[in-house]
Amino acid sequence: MSLSLSLSLSLLSSHPISGRHVGSAATHVFPISPRVFRGSMSVWPARVSLDPHTLRFRVSAAARVGHLLHDAGATAAVLVGAYGLVLSFDNLSQRKLIQQSLSRKLVHILSGLLFMVSWPIFSTSTEARYFAALVPLVNCLRLVINGLSLVKDDGLIKSVTREGNPKELLRGPLYYVLMLILSALVFWRDSPVGVISLSMMCGGDGVADIIGRRFGSMKIFYNEKKSWAGSISMFVFGFLVSIGMLYFYSILGYYQLDWIETLQRVALVSLVATVIESLPITEVVDDNISVPLASMVAAYLSFGY
Repeated sequence: MSLSLSLSLSLLSSHPISGRHVGSAATHVFPISPRVFRGSMSVWPARVSLDPHTLRFRVSAAARVGHLLHDAGATAAVLVGAYGLVLSFDNLSQRKLIQQSLSRKLVHILSGLLFMVSWPIFSTSTEARYFAALVPLVNCLRLVINGLSLVKDDGLIKSVTREGNPKELLRGPLYYVLMLILSALVFWRDSPVGVISLSMMCGGDGVADIIGRRFGSMKIFYNEKKSWAGSISMFVFGFLVSIGMLYFYSILGYYQLDWIETLQRVALVSLVATVIESLPITEVVDDNISVPLASMVAAYLSFGY
């Protein structure tokens, strides 16, 4: 071994300033001046290890990419599930296994609830809520395109409209998906407000329509289009679905709730939503706007976050 090679190995194995071995990840190895190797045949390349700040940056960047890929996959999975749900009920109604009106309401109930149930599969990154909101946003675009008759999706129209008129897609169904987007972006998994408001819109209002049509012979005195059976079922199922969703999220560790107070607060929100749903304002404000917005306000005032 030549003298220059021996000297090179000696310098690389022990830092001349710190005296630490190069193998330590925390050691900064500064470039060695070529003058040290004067007369040698070659110059050894400088070896620079990562300082803790750079290492954290690279780890953070890798984690960010991992979150993006995770959320993109979750978004794709939920989109497939949402499309499959609508397609399944469309097939059931076409085969005359269930009535079209019932199919429409079941889609109304299940699509929003399943969307909420899917939130925990997204990552913990700050961008996760935006990926989740892409699901109702895609459905929003489908409703607008079909509602304007730019394209025609008979399965979609039959599944979510009352009379099969494409223009209906630009009213109740469109407001519905806009509330899903709003709840995901504003409240997400961090607050029970979004969960409760969607539970009232999907579970409470959805079941109220089904029960009201079948057993709604006794009408409310201030609104002949609403029945006592529908309003009672709105209160009961809005309350039960909300509690069920809050319990689901509390098991996963998102909320720490005092259940005695929670039951009282959710009952109050359910009462407010029921009263709003029973008012004769449907021609002015659609239930898919009035019910979730009133529930958001009441839940926010009750829970404070």
